[in-house]
Amino acid sequence: MGRRFVALCAVLLVGLLVPAPASAQEDGARPQGATLRIGLQQQIDSLNPFLGYTLAATDIFRNIYPTLTTYRAEDFAVEPELAERWDTSPDKLTWTFHIRPGVKWSDGQPVTARDAAYTFNRMMTDPAASTANGNFVENFDTVTAPDDRTLVVRTKTPQATMLAIDAPIVPEHVWSKVPDVASFTNDQMPVVGSGPFVLTGYRPEQDVTLTANPDFWRGPPKIAQLQFIQFKNSDAAVQALRKGDVDVVQKLTPAQFDALAGESDIQQVKGQGRRFFEMILNPGAANSENEPIGTGHPALKDVRVRQAIDHAIDRQALVDRVMGGYAQVGGGYLPPIFSDYHWNPPQPRAFDLAEANRLLDEAGYPRGADGIRRTPQGEPLNFDFVLHGNRSEDIQVGEFVKRWLADVGIGVELQPVSDNQLNDRTTGGDFDMVISGWSANPDPDYVLRLQTCGARPSPGGGGNADTFLCDQQYDDLYNRQLGEFDKAKRVELVNQAQARFYDQAAGLILFYQNSLEAYRTDRYAGFTLQPADNGVIVAQQGYWGYYGAQPTEAAVSGSSGTDYSTVAWVLGGAVVLVGVVVALVIVRRRATADTRE
Repeated sequence: MGRRFVALCAVLLVGLLVPAPASAQEDGARPQGATLRIGLQQQIDSLNPFLGYTLAATDIFRNIYPTLTTYRAEDFAVEPELAERWDTSPDKLTWTFHIRPGVKWSDGQPVTARDAAYTFNRMMTDPAASTANGNFVENFDTVTAPDDRTLVVRTKTPQATMLAIDAPIVPEHVWSKVPDVASFTNDQMPVVGSGPFVLTGYRPEQDVTLTANPDFWRGPPKIAQLQFIQFKNSDAAVQALRKGDVDVVQKLTPAQFDALAGESDIQQVKGQGRRFFEMILNPGAANSENEPIGTGHPALKDVRVRQAIDHAIDRQALVDRVMGGYAQVGGGYLPPIFSDYHWNPPQPRAFDLAEANRLLDEAGYPRGADGIRRTPQGEPLNFDFVLHGNRSEDIQVGEFVKRWLADVGIGVELQPVSDNQLNDRTTGGDFDMVISGWSANPDPDYVLRLQTCGARPSPGGGGNADTFLCDQQYDDLYNRQLGEFDKAKRVELVNQAQARFYDQAAGLILFYQNSLEAYRTDRYAGFTLQPADNGVIVAQQGYWGYYGAQPTEAAVSGSSGTDYSTVAWVLGGAVVLVGVVVALVIVRRRATADTRE
């Protein structure tokens, strides 16, 4: 597994800004027009579209690479993108996509069906290339391009997700020269794409710069640049918003969101989020060969212990006291924003300490004289709980869970760590309990697959498991829904899969949080939200929020805020770099609570 190693020559200066070289661009000059600056609070796992799948990475990919279809801004309905239309055979095994004419890569080469065929075949034959989106092509039999305008995909069995292939399509003439996807950093600027923006600048741990593509087939964006500026935490990002140093900030805490009410030149945006906030209980992590991995506590292999922990958690208290009411109580796997597939357990496990105690007694973990439960070997029953150390909601959830589990005789050690440490530990199964979560797609297949046996890592790496659950009943339901084209029948199968996942209690969905954002009204008059009703600006299922940004005269003239192309600000001003920064892009990271679908 790859690792990012960052060599730093730095001086610790709190809250200061220091001049630095301009962000790498093709001509080294800042383009004329508005720059939309997004405050980013998550590390980018990789700029390689075959490897990167955190929400920060996929948000960038959607702006620079084409996909066959996309999701409409108004309501998430599927609409044409690179494929302007498609046909399917009566047996639903052969899909023919007709590629839009006149689309160009940013280096002037035409985008053809051969690029799509190359991309999918590479994912089918190269394990590293399947890292981020391999689930989309697992059921593909053959992919061919009989001509530049025609892409033909034949599947092994009928696949109901063929209009939801959310994998970035790359230029064959560039990537065919890359022998090793796993080690390719994709950080030579500019990066060849064909979306509304071109990736032109990257400074590790600082910012990513995209420049408007004048040849984008829908027409150029209204802004000249899109810049993602990294911050260590949301406090630093909010302060930058107040000062006018960034234009949009997402992932606000409830307290920060409320504090911005009525502030001059700042507009709040409360969106219905597509994320779920999850607490994983290690059910016995193993790889694809069923070989145990990691350090999970053996007690958590017992579903009764996992269900007991669930009974000891008061979800409504978390919504009220941690999220300030800006969330909904969790239950089913898929968030309410996707109402067709959202499911609530008909008999949810209520907050019931008596039932939690009963289940723990039944599972063979009696209380000692000191009130602490013991294992069959006589050891205290203690679990480690791994959290994101820079996120207040994680810390608060951890404190509540620790107190509740103490009430039923279980000890908890809170272990706040960095995002990358949490990624590594979760990927390796080195945890008892850990905070996770995903952003779901309009089509539920991607996140449903995360809980299958096939998602577990192979001995040599790869795989994309969430809880390490491997349950044949769940897998059967997953496979059946994948091949069901009748919408009502598929919904029923997806609900049954969610019910089985809920029963196994390996991943406890604690709540579905609102997406809390804010933007500068003196620089932007508005954005295209997705969905139109209670939608969001940042990290959409598409590029609409950035592509439809409406800059004011102040933004166009550049009369407000700090120019981040000439300033190095590392993770919120805690550390400023005044030397050479050398970084290798992460090759493989597991998605966490901010992650991609």
